[in-house]
Amino acid sequence: MKLLVVGGGGREHALAWKLAQSPRVQLVYVAPGNGGTASDERLRNVDITDLNALADFVEQEQIALTVVGPEAPLAAGIVNVFRQRGLKVFGPSKEAAQLESSKDFAKAFMKRHGIPTAEYETFSDAALAHAYVDRKGAPIVIKADGLAAGKGVVVAQTLDEAHGAIDMMLADNKLGDAGARVVVEEFLAGEEASFIVMVDGKHVLALASSQDHKRLLDEDRGPNTGGMGAYSPAPIVTPQLHARVMREIILPTVRGMEKEGIRYTGFLYAGLMIDSEGNPKTLEFNCRMGDPETQPIMARLKGDFSKVLEAAIAGTLDTVELTWDRRTALGVVLAAHNYPDTPRKGDRINGIPAETENAVTFHAGTSLVDGKLVTSGGRVLCVVGLSDSVRGAQSAAYETINQISFDGMQYRRDIGYRALNRKH
Repeated sequence: MKLLVVGGGGREHALAWKLAQSPRVQLVYVAPGNGGTASDERLRNVDITDLNALADFVEQEQIALTVVGPEAPLAAGIVNVFRQRGLKVFGPSKEAAQLESSKDFAKAFMKRHGIPTAEYETFSDAALAHAYVDRKGAPIVIKADGLAAGKGVVVAQTLDEAHGAIDMMLADNKLGDAGARVVVEEFLAGEEASFIVMVDGKHVLALASSQDHKRLLDEDRGPNTGGMGAYSPAPIVTPQLHARVMREIILPTVRGMEKEGIRYTGFLYAGLMIDSEGNPKTLEFNCRMGDPETQPIMARLKGDFSKVLEAAIAGTLDTVELTWDRRTALGVVLAAHNYPDTPRKGDRINGIPAETENAVTFHAGTSLVDGKLVTSGGRVLCVVGLSDSVRGAQSAAYETINQISFDGMQYRRDIGYRALNRKH
């Protein structure tokens, strides 16, 4: 079989890496891929981003199935294009992807279907948004309605910060169309967890739990980013909480979409906030796997992932069971100079060690220029360590990082700290 992974980040490298391990898979194409997927002989980069041209390529190469990584092609309707041409693809349709591509759609949907989430209002008028914030007080959360590549959420600790975020999105139009409407919602305190499942329209298969670290600096300080590291499993997701999230959030979402005439297929990611009493609320939905959560999750997944995707596309996910490496996997993101604002590109990357039983490095913002590996994006690499304990996995990741260097490299030194500091 030949397969296609659409995307070029760390999530897509991890998906392609996992799929290439299948004995049935001859080659995995990655479109457009990155420097890491370019240097693996089991993977091949394809420089095509146009959706119809990609569908042509799949037909020419007789690719058995396609899995879509990032949100932008999903929101643009890649799944609709592929399905119209009878091609096997795993991901949500453009209509289903609104759960991620419009924060307002997602919040109104949750309200309609009684799915626990923060209280909110949506505004396109800055004066009304400012007045609402003054009435509610801080801390408060300001979100751009549309896709803003992980930069559309401001958790404002003060009223000044909240008003500044509203002006940035609505008045100054810094995020373009994505910020033409804003969702203002109550601040939820607690611990975050990433709950990712696969959906075939009817059946739901949960992936291993994970926890992301969104802020740039140690101890969750600094600006929000696309994610600076993640680990799996997340101890906060107990079996009881897992059952409750499936019952109160995931299944009502899949059933609710179906009731509204939208069959949901693909990965579904619920970003959760779990309060001190253990009650989960939904912060947001993503219609794809998380990045960097995918990297530790794929590092732990055992068995043939291509068969799982086949079942998901065929609507038979209820016949599949996933098996997981019992070890903890912990991934640390190495980011470029001045990420997340204006990351520098073109810095030479040195010293990435070969993959071992206990450590693997996934590429994101890298490219090969004249045979040399250089930075080409904000999040450059994700180094995953595996071990029997969180601390061991952390050590394996940071020992690997000590061998890697590029100018301006920045990373957090405390990924996994919540798991290590848990009160048992």
